[in-house]
This record gives sequence, C-alpha cells and structure tokens, in this order.
Amino acid sequence: MTGDYIDSYYARTRADDARRIALDGAIEAETCVVGGGLAGLATALALAEQDRSVVLIEARRVGWGASGRNGGFVSPGYSLGLDKIERKLGAGAVKTLYRLSLEAHALVRSRADEAGIRREAGLLRCHLAEHGEGLGPYVGHMNETYGLKLEHWPRARMAEALATDRYADGAYNPDAFRVHPLDMSRGFARLAEARGVRIFEGTPATGLGREAGSRVVATPSGRVRCRHVVLACGGYVGWLDLRVSAATIPVATYVAVTEPLGQRLKETIRVSTGVSDVRLASDYYRPLLDGRILWGGRISVFHPDPERLKAIIRTDMLKVYPQLADVRMDVAWGGWMGYARHKMPCVGRLDDGFWYATCFGGHGLVATTVGGEMVASAIAAGDDRWRMLEPFGLAFAGGPVGKIPAQMVYWYLSAGDRLRRKRYEARAAA
Repeated sequence: MTGDYIDSYYARTRADDARRIALDGAIEAETCVVGGGLAGLATALALAEQDRSVVLIEARRVGWGASGRNGGFVSPGYSLGLDKIERKLGAGAVKTLYRLSLEAHALVRSRADEAGIRREAGLLRCHLAEHGEGLGPYVGHMNETYGLKLEHWPRARMAEALATDRYADGAYNPDAFRVHPLDMSRGFARLAEARGVRIFEGTPATGLGREAGSRVVATPSGRVRCRHVVLACGGYVGWLDLRVSAATIPVATYVAVTEPLGQRLKETIRVSTGVSDVRLASDYYRPLLDGRILWGGRISVFHPDPERLKAIIRTDMLKVYPQLADVRMDVAWGGWMGYARHKMPCVGRLDDGFWYATCFGGHGLVATTVGGEMVASAIAAGDDRWRMLEPFGLAFAGGPVGKIPAQMVYWYLSAGDRLRRKRYEARAAA
C-alpha cells in the first residue's frame, strides 16, 4: 500500500505511515510555513530550534512532492557553476555561499542521524568520455579552496569501478551521501514536531491576506493568523502568489527502479556509490541495498504514464550499461520540481513578513537547508545573509508557460550531447 503518496519505490519502502490531521478552525503562530517538503521543513526546524512558534501546512502529505521522490543525493553545492556565481556576485560572495552549503550539508547529516535515517556514503560525478578527462583541476581547486576531500578518479580507475565506457574521469566525494528521501522528509517532520512545530497535512493554502496588522493564511476549513508567511511550495506552487509563481518553472523529472539484479549488480556497479554526470540534465543512479538500481534523469514538460516512464528510463540506462538489456524496471514515477531561470535557489522577502524559499530543482537536497536557514535566521535574528541571493531574485520565467522554452533548451542541449557522442564514437571506430 502506498496510501496517497505517488506510487514509487520510496512510497513502497517507507519506514512508517504516520498521518497528521488537517487544520480545522483558526489558530495563531509567529510563522506559517506553506509546504511540507524539505525547504519548508528546514525552515520550520530552524525556527523551532530558536524557540519560535511555527505552524506548517501541507496540501497532501509530508514529502509528497519532489522532496520525497528524488535520487536521494546529499552533497554541497548549487546547480549553477561556482564560476558563474562568481561572475555574478564576486569571489567573496561565492566562497561564502559555498561555505553555507558545507554547513548545511553537515546540518542535514546530523539531523538525519538524529532522526534515525540510514546514510550511505559516497557520490561520484563523471565527465563523459566524449569530453575527455577534465575533472582533475576541479578536484584540486575544491580541495585547496574549500578544504574538501575529493578524489580524482582517472579513466583507469573509472573502468575498475563501473562496467561501462561512457565516462572519462570522475570526482569522488567520500563525505557526500545517499538517503531514502521520503524517510528523511518524514524524519525531519518528526524532529520539527518534537521541537514544537504544529504540522497539518491535507491542508492546502487557498489564500493569503492581511487582517488587523497580521497575515492570514486561509485553508479549506481553517485559517492561520501569523506575523510571517514562508512560501516553500516548489513545483506545486500553482498561482498562490503571482510573483513567486511566475518565477517558478515546474519541470518534470523521471526516476525508475529495476528488479533485483543479484550478483549482476556488483558486476556492473563495482563500487558502493551514487553516480551522476556533468550535464545539465544528467543521468544519476545508485545501487540500492536490496540489489536494485535506482536510475533518474531528464528534464521534461511532459508527464508520461508509469509504463511509458519505465521504457524511457530503461533506454537511458542501456546507453550506459547495454549489458543490462534483459533487466526489467519494477516501478517508475515522475513529478514536478521548481526551477528558476537563473538556475539558483529563490530565497528572499517580498515585503514585510512575506518570505519565499523555492526553486531548488537540480540542486540536490542540501540547498533546501541553506534556504531554510537563511529565512529562519532572518525572521528570528534579523540576519540578512539571504540578501546574497537578491541579485538573482524572482526572475520572470513564465510560470507554467515557462515549460515550453525550458523544454526547447533541453532538446537543444540533448541534441548537442548526441552529436558529440556520435563524433566520439566515429573517432574511436576509426
């Protein structure tokens, strides 16, 4: 039974099915967080840890959206390259932002441990073979500048680790880790409740307003009167606020899980690590403890049915591991992630007491905690670190209409990837 979660490997294997009631009636709190994904939970947790009164409302279930359905990769950093962030903000700001990400990574790790969430160490980021070996300088720079412990894996080491010729070299991060993201979302909700946060499921926000100097969040059968509102709705924000909605591109990503592979898994992925490549819409995958492979990728405005998704993801997997041609996909799912046009998180304040923390698509699971900590420290202590992201802001992206140019950009980049791969194969054959 998956209950009212989308059918996925995570929903099928979640550790518990504790449910929370819907809001019925009027309540008060200093802050109302709208959205029960990782960004909303991080904000609520950070506020509660500073003894602030918090109510969190979630339209469906905690972790129902992208927070509970992703690849489960936990590593520092942002989707936008550090070189591009530096050109926008300057060298000092980019170092500060990355160090905030490192602090958030450590915080996610400690919270996961406190919540009893199993962690599996190691993530490997790969250069494609047609690009050649090129991650050595990156590894040196990150280790020297930020004190990381990255390992450069040249082509020979890659061949030992992965039974494929798809990659040139890799950057292995032993401190990054993988989790069951739905269990982690639900675990963070338990931590928040233990610190006094009131969480209501099945409680969508239907309106945002003001009343007698306070903010009011309306729901189908209740209302929250508060001083601060934090929108943390990701790809499911709809048109709750036009400014946030217009800056959010809801983009679908796909994930599938194979049948158990037995010994073939260790013959194919010979190391216990998660793997991704350096493309914008990369393949990312990981061996699971029950002998399966979880595989995700793509960026799309389309949301095919599960059987079609199985075929799509299986095709991507076979491009890397053709030896798995007879392997069946057990379950596949998709969902909307919120992306910003500038490929950075959207974190900030619209006006007095009205905050947003959204557009974490493509950033992994750490950036949500960066955003949550920024907003919470601003509310609780007047901290203005969130202003570092102001130059990116809520760049107009067309909201749901923005899916169309996003899809065209993805098709263009994918066509370039295919062309480079064909040229590389032709050179190799010659």
